[in-house]
Amino acid sequence: MATAKMRRDHHISSTTLIRLNSTSYWPTGRMICHIIADSRSVSTSPSLTGPFTFLMMERLLSSMNSTRTYRAATMTTIKPKLRILKKRRSSLFASVKRDLSFSQSIEEEESEFPFSQDSSVKPWTSMDNLDTPIEEKEQKKDTPNPRRSNIVNLNVGGKVFHIPKHLVLRYPSTRIGVLALCNDPVKRLALCDDYNVQNNEFFFDRDPMFFHYIFHFYCSNVLWVMDSLCPVNFEEEMSFWGLKLKDTPRCCRILFEEKVDDIRDQLKVNQELIDEIKPHQDGEGYKTMFLGGFRKALWDLMENPYSSLPAKAFAVFSSLFVLISIVAMTMNTVKELREYKIAGKTYMEWIEISSILFFTLEYFLRLVTTSNIKHFLRSALNFVDVVAVMPYFLQIVFETFVIDAEDASAQEDLKAMSRVSKVSKVLKVVKLMRIFRILKLARHSTGMRAFGFTIRQCSEQVCCLFLFIAMGIFTFSALMHSVEVDQPGTPFSSIPDAWWWAAVSISTVGYGDVVPISYLGRCVAFGCISFGIILNGMPISILFNKFSDYYAKLKEQEYTFSNTERTFQLRKRLRRKCDNCFEPPLEDSDDEIHYRPGGRQANQE
Repeated sequence: MATAKMRRDHHISSTTLIRLNSTSYWPTGRMICHIIADSRSVSTSPSLTGPFTFLMMERLLSSMNSTRTYRAATMTTIKPKLRILKKRRSSLFASVKRDLSFSQSIEEEESEFPFSQDSSVKPWTSMDNLDTPIEEKEQKKDTPNPRRSNIVNLNVGGKVFHIPKHLVLRYPSTRIGVLALCNDPVKRLALCDDYNVQNNEFFFDRDPMFFHYIFHFYCSNVLWVMDSLCPVNFEEEMSFWGLKLKDTPRCCRILFEEKVDDIRDQLKVNQELIDEIKPHQDGEGYKTMFLGGFRKALWDLMENPYSSLPAKAFAVFSSLFVLISIVAMTMNTVKELREYKIAGKTYMEWIEISSILFFTLEYFLRLVTTSNIKHFLRSALNFVDVVAVMPYFLQIVFETFVIDAEDASAQEDLKAMSRVSKVSKVLKVVKLMRIFRILKLARHSTGMRAFGFTIRQCSEQVCCLFLFIAMGIFTFSALMHSVEVDQPGTPFSSIPDAWWWAAVSISTVGYGDVVPISYLGRCVAFGCISFGIILNGMPISILFNKFSDYYAKLKEQEYTFSNTERTFQLRKRLRRKCDNCFEPPLEDSDDEIHYRPGGRQANQE
């Protein structure tokens, strides 16, 4: 009766259903009220759209213990209506205050109860269809029209940017400025990757994170350069969008240019370090050469010690020959060891001859098996190989010439005697060139290559150091000559005589063979020594740091290259084994089975 009276007093539609369920999972045995209504009653009934509905619902909840169940309904009909009411809870009851205890009990015991939560509300006077969520209406109101002509819509990597057209037109030479001024559809497609006619949206397949800085540039007229950005990528993006480095602040531009120069230098150094380790041979070049496969294998054996185990053994064997030749050249100067001879030559000379023949054969094989002769002849290590063997052959030529000249001197030929003396001096110089044979160890020594690489990279600093040394020698030798020239028995009678003293003093060696006599000369000597200490201290730390860095990078490149070669060789062996295991028979017969050589490649052919 109470429910019927409530329906009559408050004009509740006859299709409004009330179901009372006693749920066992509530420990207090409380009752829950579900309001089921069809779309017609919810959308058209005035009582369900006014503030009085909330009071009616509270009265219903208070009288649930005495009300029987009216009509059952499925949960599939309940949940959509509850979801709609829940979305509209913030605007249906703008002037009604609820009981705080009742609201707290509802929030604690049923999170999906279709009433408003404790939050700020705003007035709502619309009588539109409740089936349309309010979020969609608000979004439609707030979203600007993309087809408006005063907005440039950009989709960069899936993220949409809206830029006012008057801001873009301040930079008409940029890509976006040209795009905003262009009316030709063909030219527009040439400036962007795609175009959405419906939304008037230009699509660019670029990085949306970087475009934030471009967007900020159009809004604030300042292009910021962040340290987290890659300078090379930043330059590429600026070139794509048509921006210039002068648009950035001066502080950012200076730091950016320094960072770009450092990165370019590092990339150049890394490439040169890779060239020091990896031989410059193109595998494609051997395919068109006579006996290309054999020559490639022989080249890897002698030049690439990481290609195989025999190549590594050959590198060790070559290094041992270099050491043996150096020891033989050194011990050949000992008088006692030159007494024992075989066929007119000492034991050390025969060892040295064997080493020279090995080095000559090695260089000849490298020259024959290379695929790029020009690069081979320009290589510094190959030039060292030539210098290592050339003195021996020049020595043979000059010794033959000396023997002929001595035979002529027996006939009292004065011209032949003078010729012999000149050739003997040249022969001594040629023999002295044999000491450069030790440089062959640089081919198999990472430390020596790192030292040579350091000298090449720091050539400007080294030249500057020698310039300062020359200036110091000339200055202090002139001062010492001016001070000591009037002293009796002075060794500084001229400026060239004082050069040796200045060089020894600047190098802080101090032999003590030449010393000043006067007190003023000693003061000049103290200044020369102090200048030498300062001069030698500055570049040493720079060269040492460079050498340590290059040595570590060379070792890293060697390790990476060796692992790459091992992986390649392992894959090659596995592929060969798989081809042998799964190779199909070529033809079947009663006596034997013939297999096609070549494996998988032959089967594909």
